[in-house]
Amino acid sequence: MYGSHTGLIRSAGTAAAVCAALLLTGCAGGDGGGSEGASAIGQQPREKDPYWVNPEGNAARQVAAYEKDGDREKAGLIRKIAEQPMGEWIGPDDPEGEARRVTEAAARADRYALLVLYNIPHRDCGQFSKGGAADAGAYRAWVDGVARGIGDRRATVILEPDALLHLVDGCTPQEHHDERYALLGSAVERLKRQPATQVYIDAGNAAWQSPDALHEPLRRAGIEKADGFSLNVSNFLTTAVSAEFGKKLSAKVGDKPFVIDTSRNGNGPYEGGDPAETWCNPPGRALGEPPTTATGDAKVDAYLWIKRPGESDGDCKGGPKAGDWWPEYALGLARATR
Repeated sequence: MYGSHTGLIRSAGTAAAVCAALLLTGCAGGDGGGSEGASAIGQQPREKDPYWVNPEGNAARQVAAYEKDGDREKAGLIRKIAEQPMGEWIGPDDPEGEARRVTEAAARADRYALLVLYNIPHRDCGQFSKGGAADAGAYRAWVDGVARGIGDRRATVILEPDALLHLVDGCTPQEHHDERYALLGSAVERLKRQPATQVYIDAGNAAWQSPDALHEPLRRAGIEKADGFSLNVSNFLTTAVSAEFGKKLSAKVGDKPFVIDTSRNGNGPYEGGDPAETWCNPPGRALGEPPTTATGDAKVDAYLWIKRPGESDGDCKGGPKAGDWWPEYALGLARATR
């Protein structure tokens, strides 16, 4: 799985120029409101969702492009995606600068930043999103850069999608297990030194492993010091199934709360084709519940769009490489949404 990093507001002084270049896709002002006009992408009401909407993300750019071409039907569909807060996946090259730009932009809009860290060594078992930091030292330095970039601004961090589960399911070779547990634990500890940062360790999804198989690995990864765990990242299981699974797992890890990725689970999981690739760009899926912290469930801290809808899972089913924007898939998700 992967979410590519996108363009960000570099500074308040250059915001107007950036917005003009992006056809007024909506630079957020002090209260989070967007620019006036058809293309403006603003913030959600803070009481509903305190997370930042990136007015320069791939979906916002696509809205502007469709509107420039006069295709209001497609622009309206993609707007369903562009107007929601989504995870910002921090890239490998400039973690401090990127985290600072995101959190500063969020702070200017009086919102929280939602960051996804996905750079663990030996990432994704050599599959579509293989890669990650060169070694343990490089990873610790990278996490330290992210933490410095966050500073004292409000941020929620989703820590390393799939990294824990690939230890549990044996996909990651045994010789890397102890190191990975240590890296996850040290990442939690380093990030929690920032005064306004929440950390959720990724725990896969309800169809992958049982709560009995996960509680001890979560403990080794530092769940006691984390704020909770995340479920369903880049996957399609329903919110109800994820919540039921999460409560069983929570009971085994000190009643920790959790967050659920609802970005593409509106129609539930895909059951056709190759069972080994039902997670990769499945057809007929839909956007799920909009992001919110008002879940009505004391154990579920938030529904979040951690995976950015419209970005490819990998070069399967005609998709581009993992993390690339794929407008046709985005349109399909939006059209299928009830």
